[in-house]
This record gives sequence, C-alpha cells and structure tokens, in this order.
Amino acid sequence: MQAMFFFNNVVMDGYRWGKCLLLLLSIFWRLQSTHGLLKCYCNFESCPNSTCETDGYCYAATSLDRGLAKHTYHCIELKSLIPIEHPFSCSSTKTRNESVAIQCCKSHDMCNQDLRLEIRTKPQDPGSTATAWQVLPWIMGLMVLGVCAAISLWWARRSPKVLKRESRSLFAPEESCCETRHSMMTATIRDMIELTTSGSGSGLPLLVQRSIARQIQLVDIIGKGRFGEVWRGRWRGENVAVKIFSSREECSWFREAEIYQTVMLRHENILGFIAADNKDNGTWTQLWLITDYHGNGSLFDFLSARTIDANTLVKMALSIATGLAHLHMDIVGTKGKPAIAHRDLKSKNILVKSNLTCVIGDLGLAVRHNVANDSVDVPSTNRVGTKRYMAPEVLDESMDARQFDPYKRSDVYSLGLVLWETARRCGSLPDDYQLPYYECVPPDPSLEDMRRVVCVERRRPVLPNRWHSDPVLSAVSKVMKECWYQNPAARLTALRIKKTLSNIPIVDHYKL
Repeated sequence: MQAMFFFNNVVMDGYRWGKCLLLLLSIFWRLQSTHGLLKCYCNFESCPNSTCETDGYCYAATSLDRGLAKHTYHCIELKSLIPIEHPFSCSSTKTRNESVAIQCCKSHDMCNQDLRLEIRTKPQDPGSTATAWQVLPWIMGLMVLGVCAAISLWWARRSPKVLKRESRSLFAPEESCCETRHSMMTATIRDMIELTTSGSGSGLPLLVQRSIARQIQLVDIIGKGRFGEVWRGRWRGENVAVKIFSSREECSWFREAEIYQTVMLRHENILGFIAADNKDNGTWTQLWLITDYHGNGSLFDFLSARTIDANTLVKMALSIATGLAHLHMDIVGTKGKPAIAHRDLKSKNILVKSNLTCVIGDLGLAVRHNVANDSVDVPSTNRVGTKRYMAPEVLDESMDARQFDPYKRSDVYSLGLVLWETARRCGSLPDDYQLPYYECVPPDPSLEDMRRVVCVERRRPVLPNRWHSDPVLSAVSKVMKECWYQNPAARLTALRIKKTLSNIPIVDHYKL
C-alpha cells in the first residue's frame, strides 16, 4: 500500500510539473510571436528592399486591369483597419463576375509573398441560356418595328405635313421614354450625366448614384488622408476614384457630396462628381464619394516627379484659375448657382488630367453665399484649412467671417502660392520641388509659425532671379505677387487672373 501511495504521488507531481512546463512554453511562444513588427513583402516603389513593416496585416491583391492580372503587395497599419474585427480593406468586392481578389495575413514574416490569388469568374447558369420561346418575342418585336419603320417612311414621303402633325401626337413622349431607358442601359458615366442632368451639374438622381456605387469594384489604394482612403475602382470597364471616409468624418462626407451636387457646378476644371453612397452592412458604415479618376494624381505628386515647359505652366495655371473663377461666380436664375469659396486650395487638392490641364477637388470645407439674405453657409465640421496656405487675415483672425468676399480673397492668396510651386518646376534649369515657405517653417508648421512668418515678418516665397529674364515666368510671377498682397482688398479676383493668364502670348493657340 505504501509503495502504491508513493507511486501515485510521483505520478501526480510529474503531471503538475509537466502542465506548468507547457504553460511556460506557451507564454514564451506568444511573447516570441508578438515581439517586434510584422515584416511584409511590398512591390511599391517607396518600399526599401521590397519589404515593409507594420503592426497590422500583410496585404496581397490580384486585380484585372484591361484583361491583365496585376499583383499588389504591401502593409496595412493597425489604425487603418476599419472595423478591426472585419476590415473591409481585406475583403474582396462580391459581384456577378469578380475582378479583384484580396487576402490579408499575419501568421509570419513575409506571409504574403507566396500568395498568388486567382480571380475566379462565376460559371454561367445553364438555365439562363435563351430558348426558342424566349427569343421568339424579340423576333416578333423586331418584325413589328421593321413594319412600323416601313409605314413611317411611306407616310413621310406621301405627306410631310401629316408627318409633322403626327410628331406632336401623344405617342411621342412614350417613344422618348423608351429611348431614354435604352440609353441608360448602354451609356457610359459621362453619357448618363449628360442624359439625366442636361449639363446642369446638379448630380445624378439618388437612385442612379446608389446603383452605380453598388456595382463598383475596388482595385487598389491610391492615396490616404485625414478623412480616410482613396481607391481606384472599376465600373463597367471605366476607372473611377472612390474616396472612403471614416465614420467619424460623416459631416465632411455629407458636406462634400452636398457641395458637389450644387446646380450648375459641373465644369471641366472642377473634379467631376459621380455618386455618393453610405453602405451599412450591420457592423460598420462605409461612406463613399465617387468621382472621376485622373491617373496623373495630384498637382503635388505630378510636380514632385516631373518638370514642365512654359506652355504647360500657363496651361495648368490658366485651368486652375478658370476652375476657381467658376467656383467664385454666382449664376443668377431660377436654377442658378451660388458663389462658392474653396477654403482649402492647395496643390494636393488639385488633380492633373491626361491633357495636363487641372481640376479642383476636395470641396469638404467649401462655403456658399446665400444672396437672398447676404449670409454665408459655413460647414459644421471642426476641420480648418491647411495652415501653410492660410491667408494673413485667416492666420491673425482679422477676417470678417460673416461676409462672403473675404473667403474669395483668401482663396486667391492660396492660388498665388500654388502658382509659385508650379513655376519653380518650369524652365531649362528648374528648381527642386518645394512647398511654400519651406525655408522659413518646419515641415508641419504650427499656426504660430505661420503667423510669425506671414503676418508679423510679412514674408512671401522667394522668386528666383532666372524668372526675370524669362517672359512667361516673369508674367506669371507678376500675377502671383498680386495674389498675396497683405491687404486682401488689393488682391486680384479669380476672373481677372484668368483673363491675365489667357493673354500671355505663348498660349495664343491654346483654348480652354
């Protein structure tokens, strides 16, 4: 009995010690697995040695772009995972035919390097193939249309006057309705906008916007900001830009969508608005703003990587001034457009089109002038403009926010700084790209830094000596100096800037 009792004690002690050892090994393994950042494979040019580090997930995606498979690898930071339990950045868009596959992982370093995701198209349902009975009504319909066309042709030749009266009959609206409905099914985005808005620029009907938004497939991320992310998407083979706001930026999303749908706002130098939609799947809400896509990116990105000639300088400057003049102008009428001030004009909010003209975007901070009671419609968001581009009267808080004209003059000051950025990259010996006041303030200046330089010291960006000997750069520099006067009332209007730039001789052959 004593031997048996001793043996049981030894077994129980061994079991306890083994259990403790397993627990210690488990804790050690978890500490080892969570130590440091996760390394991922990255094929972006900005990634050194084709790797990146993150506290979130490794990302891999395969997309179809004009029939070719494109593989994208990079990191997603933990703070960008919205929501954290099921981030939509890691979810493939489900459509009838998938054109993008996305997968995230964090099992080990470089876990995404071997991911080669395949895009699988759904097989066609055999039951969907047309039968003879399904085709028969179409054949009958075509026959009826052919007979009607023959009768119409005969009647037109017989009596033009009768044909003219018939064209005013009750059948005309019905035919027009059918024609419109058919056009909507086969139209591109541009055709749909022209068809449904008649060029008024007030935006597509809300049901059409939602229909477009539900059919868009997200392809890859092209930008990030304080509001959220910008993706390149595809709709019926067309590229579109999808600006996805975080849920805490709902006021900015709503305001920007509201401004974009202002009557008569649509213009070739204002970023083309397509649709806005809020997608709620029961767990989180995605706030989408869909606009035209421009592959050259922002003016900031374009100037950072490329230089320009004198003709392109004037073309860009003239298109920006034209867009700003359209914003500032009020159109009087029953369906008139109110005057709008941008309030955050900078090179990052201006996009470059394929023909190297520019469009103004990001209208989330814009204000509208209410002519009826001479008031200013200011957004409720707590966001303010970019400090580096703020006018002196905004920095020292001397601007009368109850009047609309001071907002326009503040935009003109910002336009002068954008012209300075663009002009630096022009000529046979261009300067390196720099932001305004780069030599006076740190990369992320505070209000106090900008107030000291702009208001107290009254400094402005330096004009290189080579500009004085170049007729185009000299003319553009004269315009920018008249944009950033300390006294707001002395600054040029956007319309005057547009007319001055259009008179520069080098653009005689160029018409906006």
